[in-house]
Amino acid sequence: MLTLRFSRLTALALLISLTAPLAAAEDVAFGTARQDPQQPVEVSADNLTVSQKDGTATFSGNVMITQGDMILNAPSVLVVYKEENKKISRLEASGGITLVSGPDAAEAQSAEYDIDAGTVLLLGSVLLSQGTNVMSGDRITINLDAGTAQVGGRVKTTLQPKD
Repeated sequence: MLTLRFSRLTALALLISLTAPLAAAEDVAFGTARQDPQQPVEVSADNLTVSQKDGTATFSGNVMITQGDMILNAPSVLVVYKEENKKISRLEASGGITLVSGPDAAEAQSAEYDIDAGTVLLLGSVLLSQGTNVMSGDRITINLDAGTAQVGGRVKTTLQPKD
């Protein structure tokens, strides 16, 4: 009987020790290195529509955006330019996206990349995978400079024990 209680207590303590850092911490790591939001943004797509009137460009069809180590794939991406200097202000990807940085990957329904803030907001059925560990939520905000991600909404995670 004592052995059974000890094993249940041990299992409970192990579970708490594995999940407590995730619950207490606001951030999880994302990517292998800090991303420099000042690096050039390269875009390839099947189609491009430019609107001088509102300062936007819409890339559609097999859109692939790269910036340093980061790759974003989406069916459609709206590029919004700053009025004063015609530099990119933000990117809005939709239609189901995939974001990869080093060994880490995330999937979501949409993404908003704020170039100046160096943040990517993933929205809608977000799934983050880091090796064999998987985390899901309603939204994930990735801070490219810090190399961290904040998961929000109903968060669920699967952690694999190390061998």
